[in-house]
Amino acid sequence: MSRGYDSFDLDDFGRFAPERLHEKWQRREYPEEREQKRGAGETSTSEHSRELPKSPAGDLRDETLNAYRDREHTYSLRNSEIHTLIETGKFRVVDTGDLARFAYAGNREQMDSELRNLVRQGLAEQRNTSVFKKDSRQVLTLTKHGQHFIRKRDFLPKEQALYHGFVKPKEANHDADLYRLYQKVADDIERKGGHILRVALDYELKEKLYRKLGEAQARNEARLDLKKQTLARELELPVVEGKVILPDMRVEYETQEGERTRVDVELATSNYHGNHLAEKARAGFQIYARSQDADGLRRIRDEREITTAILSF
Repeated sequence: MSRGYDSFDLDDFGRFAPERLHEKWQRREYPEEREQKRGAGETSTSEHSRELPKSPAGDLRDETLNAYRDREHTYSLRNSEIHTLIETGKFRVVDTGDLARFAYAGNREQMDSELRNLVRQGLAEQRNTSVFKKDSRQVLTLTKHGQHFIRKRDFLPKEQALYHGFVKPKEANHDADLYRLYQKVADDIERKGGHILRVALDYELKEKLYRKLGEAQARNEARLDLKKQTLARELELPVVEGKVILPDMRVEYETQEGERTRVDVELATSNYHGNHLAEKARAGFQIYARSQDADGLRRIRDEREITTAILSF
C-alpha cells in the first residue's frame, strides 16, 4: 500500500503547487498454485545461506576496521557495516530480524555488535515501532549523518535514492516489509541471471511526479491534460481511468541478455477493497501479500473476477 498517497486524478491537478514538491509489463503465471515450489531438500538463496553480496566498499567478509574521515568526525567501520548502512538507507527502515537473516546470514550476534557500533558513532538509530510489545518491531534507520556519510563516499550510484529518519509507526512497518519483499523479488531476478541496478520506492516516484507537474503548472502550459499523461509516460507510470498509479517499489535490473528493464511491485494488505485491488492489477503491478493476508485478498480477487496473481512472501 503506497503510504498516504498512491494515485491522483489527472483532472485534479490544481491542488499541486510548484513549491510542493510502458515498457510492457510481464505478469507472473496465474493462478498462484502454478508457481514453482521448492522441494523439502532445496534451499532458497534468499534464506540464511544466501551468499553475501559484494559491497562497493569491498568484501563483506573482511572484518578489518577502516577509518573514514568525514568533516569533524572519523568513523571506524567494517565493510559489512557500510553494507548495512547502504541497505537501510535504500529502504528508509529495516526490520533488524530481517537484516540478521539477509545481510548477516543469520548471525544475530555479529549484527547486534555491528549495530551497536553504528548507533554509537551516530550513523544509525534503532527504535521500536510500537509502545505495545506484542505489536512492536525493532527497526533500523540512518541518521542524517549516516545518510551524508554514505552519499559523500559514493558507495552507491548517484541515481539511487537514500533516506534517513523514522516516519509514522504504520509507515515504518510497511517500509520494513518492503525490505523483506525486495529479497524475494531480487532472488527471482538473480535466479534468472539478472543483475539488480537500483530500487525506487513510491516516495521517490511521487516526488518526481509532483515536481514535474508543479513545473508544468508554473509555466502555464496549455493542454495540461495531455501534459499530465506525457509526464506519466516519461516516468513509465500507468494511468488507469484518469489516475496515475504508483507502485510501492520499483526494481530496475539488467537481464541476462543485457536488456535494462524493471518490475513494479505492490504490497497489498488486508485493508485493500475490490476497487483498489482491481486498480493495481490493471496497472500491471506484481502483487504480493503477507501470508496471513493472501487468502482473503484472493477471495476478493475471485469475487470481483480480477485477473492477477497474488503472491505470498
